[in-house]
Amino acid sequence: MPERLVIAVPKGRVLKAIAESFASCGFDPDLFLAVDRRLVREDPANGVAVMLLKPDDVPTYVEYGAADLGVVGRDVLVERNYDLFAPVDLGIGRCRMVVAGPEVRVDKPHGRPLRVATKFARIASEHFRAQGQAVEIIDVQSSVEIAPLVGLADVIVDLVESGETLRQNGLVEYEDVMDISSVLIANRVGLKLKQSAIRPIISALAAQGQAR
Repeated sequence: MPERLVIAVPKGRVLKAIAESFASCGFDPDLFLAVDRRLVREDPANGVAVMLLKPDDVPTYVEYGAADLGVVGRDVLVERNYDLFAPVDLGIGRCRMVVAGPEVRVDKPHGRPLRVATKFARIASEHFRAQGQAVEIIDVQSSVEIAPLVGLADVIVDLVESGETLRQNGLVEYEDVMDISSVLIANRVGLKLKQSAIRPIISALAAQGQAR
């Protein structure tokens, strides 16, 4: 029987693309896409299990060895200081992290730091620190576009794809912070112990990522 390999993947918009990537490596896409409530899908014949998690939880499961491999957005990986191996940019789930706000930009509010609403406190802090800008980070987990509209913050740092949500809320992009896509991550101990199973997957997914 093959050595059991556990893969943690995020539920949501990129799951279909992840399934397609792994299917080209010989994995059954139904492990990822079956319409049911199972959060762990087993394929005993091939020694594979797929865990469906919230995106922010994927690297935690991989770091602590509950999963051998995982797929996560680069934003999650950079925001937190995980001890993980990230060998492959899969080239899927592409978007951008940007600074945005009202059309009339306020860079240096009188008598106080710039207020920044975001769920990416670490990335935002480092971005503005590199510019020499004093900021106050306001932790907002969702609907961050509202923050400048109601006076909670001067600007936001958030992910955008088309930018349509910003436009509909009267906001504009000021500058890019970083490009985001989904990356393959691996538990460092698992990588050493299960090289024969993991290395071919890394090679196959790396070739796909380069082709995108």
